[in-house]
Order: sequence, then C-alpha cells, then structure tokens
Amino acid sequence: MLDAMSAEQRLAATVPQPRDPAEPYRICMVCLGNICRSPTAEVVLREELRRAGLDGKVLVDSAGTGDWHLHEPMHPSARAELSRRGLDGSGHRARRIERSWLPGYDLLLAMDGRNLAGLQRMAAGRDDLAGRIRLLRAFDPDSEPGADVPDPYEGSPEDFVLVYDLVEPAAREVARQLAEML
Repeated sequence: MLDAMSAEQRLAATVPQPRDPAEPYRICMVCLGNICRSPTAEVVLREELRRAGLDGKVLVDSAGTGDWHLHEPMHPSARAELSRRGLDGSGHRARRIERSWLPGYDLLLAMDGRNLAGLQRMAAGRDDLAGRIRLLRAFDPDSEPGADVPDPYEGSPEDFVLVYDLVEPAAREVARQLAEML
C-alpha cells in the first residue's frame, strides 16, 4: 500500500527525526478525555516498543484535549480490554495536554481528526511543532487516509475491542520505524 500513497500520506505515516538524539524519543497519544483511546494506545505502544527492544529509548504517555476526566482512572471497559490481552492500564490517571508541553515531544499522535485539529491549533505559528503531529492510524498500512480511532466512551465492550484492534497495527508500525531509526 505504501507505493500507492501520495507524498503527503507517506509523510503522515513516517515518524519524525528526534528533537535531540541524545535524549529518549518522546511520544504523546492524544484523545478527548484521556480515559479510553489515548491511554489504550499508550499501553499498546509501550508493549510494541518493549518487544522491539526500545525500553528506555522511547517514552510514551497520553493526554486529552478536554478536561472532563482529569485525574480519573482509565475507563473500566478500556482497562478490561487491555487486561484481556495481557496488558495493564491500572496506573493511568487522565490529564489534559497543555500548549507548553508540545515542544517536549518528538511525536504527538491524535486519535481522530478533532484531536488532530486541536493539536494543530495549539501548534499554530510553530513550524517545528506542526511537523510532529500526526493521526495515529496514518501509521496503519491498511487504513484509509484520515482514518480515525472512534470514541468508544458510551459504547459497548465490543467498541473497546475495536479500539484495541485499530490501535495495535499503527502502534506496531510506529515501533518498527523507531527501531530502524534509533
């Protein structure tokens, strides 16, 4: 599928170079409330990075663009899906991303177009930041351009299964690219 991608799509599916090669590469997963999608993506990406031998070389966290759930634990259904797959989301507490945090990240991965637009507004006027903001699913070689991770917040347990299944291939590709780069 990469051969059929436009240059813009290829860029959207490429991890940017580290800000400082002497420091760990830093990634932030971003959704609305930081209790469903972004913490799921955070945990899944950490596991993919561990498998790729990048423990300590890449740091991953997550945040939301809204403040509805500040300091709350991960949504029980998101945590249950992670647990069902052998992963642990029990230590998560929701937080809201601040504009001042953006320069500290090498890559910011939005779960959907709304989060992407919010991050782009935060980065307005900072060309060095705008090139570090991507949609997570841009890294999934089987997803359509602009594909979102849908918000499962008020959904069924199956919606949280879908979130995991959509996040995992993108996380695997991010880890693969970082393993090659670092």
